[in-house]
Amino acid sequence: VKLKIGADKIPNFEELSAILKPLTGWEIVAVPGLIPPEPFFTHLANRRFPVTYWIRKPHEMDYLEEPDLFHDLFGHVPLLSNPIFGDYIAAYGRGGLKAMQNGGINYITRLFWYSVEFGLINTPKGLRIYGAGIVSSRGESQFALDSDSPNRIGFDVKRMMQTRYVIDDYQQTYYVIDSFEQLFEATKPDFIPYYEETRQKPRLEPGVILPTDKVYHLGTGEYVKKRQLEKEQNQA
Repeated sequence: VKLKIGADKIPNFEELSAILKPLTGWEIVAVPGLIPPEPFFTHLANRRFPVTYWIRKPHEMDYLEEPDLFHDLFGHVPLLSNPIFGDYIAAYGRGGLKAMQNGGINYITRLFWYSVEFGLINTPKGLRIYGAGIVSSRGESQFALDSDSPNRIGFDVKRMMQTRYVIDDYQQTYYVIDSFEQLFEATKPDFIPYYEETRQKPRLEPGVILPTDKVYHLGTGEYVKKRQLEKEQNQA
């Protein structure tokens, strides 16, 4: 509501930045598509959020691997008006630049994926979506909250850094935070020891559940089984 983003007109980045900047210090910068890690992290560290200016085609509305205007603007930007979430993204940008110098880019990318892109938040009214990757997909929005298939487990930075993710389909596991304060607190420690620790551990597959996980919902995995069967049938 604060940003007055609607579907009735073409978004004006300058107008949106003029509203957003006094709220949390953030502004929007236009980019043609995915940009390399260094400029991406630099933008975030300086409270500039890159928004892609191309938009998906009608047949791509339900799922898209590469971010477009709808994903970036409607999925990411509204949460930047929340001061705590805005601080988290800026801290993530600074952490990303540091990760590039310390061999931690893959680990911190997984953290972004499982939080900013595909995170859930626990509220008094139940689980809700805050991840932009879910918000920008009608199908995954329903899947993430209502399906029995995926796991829903508690937010854990080290565990997330250790876990692979799915880029071409719905997620097998969603991580749940209790508050945006929890996200911000998670960025305070020095991540370099985390990277060293994670290197010594095996990578986890997306659907794995560990004895140490806080499990909100243990998924049936039926969606993954169905998709695998479809692939096998197509290859036969």
